Amino acid sequence: MSLRNTRNNYGSIAKWMHWIMAFAFIGAYVAVYFRHWFTVDETPINWTALQLHLSFGVVVGTLIIFRILWRLNNIQPDEEPGSKLAHLSAHLGHFGLYAVMIIMPLTGYLGAKVDTEFFGLFVIPRFESTSMFQDFIAPTWNLTYEEFEVPFDFLHKEIVGKWLGWMLVVGHILAALYHHYVKKDRTIIKMTRGKD
Repeated sequence: MSLRNTRNNYGSIAKWMHWIMAFAFIGAYVAVYFRHWFTVDETPINWTALQLHLSFGVVVGTLIIFRILWRLNNIQPDEEPGSKLAHLSAHLGHFGLYAVMIIMPLTGYLGAKVDTEFFGLFVIPRFESTSMFQDFIAPTWNLTYEEFEVPFDFLHKEIVGKWLGWMLVVGHILAALYHHYVKKDRTIIKMTRGKD
């Protein structure tokens, strides 16, 4: 199997990044919903769920950088047959997913009120503790962190987290299943078992 993409299939690096990001993205959602639905505030399990959410977010935020760089330096497999509207919809959907994978970790970090204990391995200081906030943002705009984080928290939780993120992920999954079971083309195969 090729490391790089070909005209017929995604390479193994693109596949691994895709599936690790999918796992991390869903893991972040599962952790945060578990925290809200099944735990009590200020308990160890609540804290663990929060830290898992933050850690998965760091994975997504880090990998999206490498994924974009990899995409820019690789050919993309040929598109499956379809109308111009179908191809435009697919491109817009992918653009939306990439945007969400950038916006969610970024707004999550900027709005986090606690440090991230990255899977218990090391600590990533919250943005409020950084010199960027303490020495530049706070004095330049005369903002407290509580004032600064409100729009980021709202965008992260209420706009993208509750609605846009889910719509794009579910749409992506449904489109992939449609290609596989209705159109019976190679869309899913290119990202799974496809080999040259």
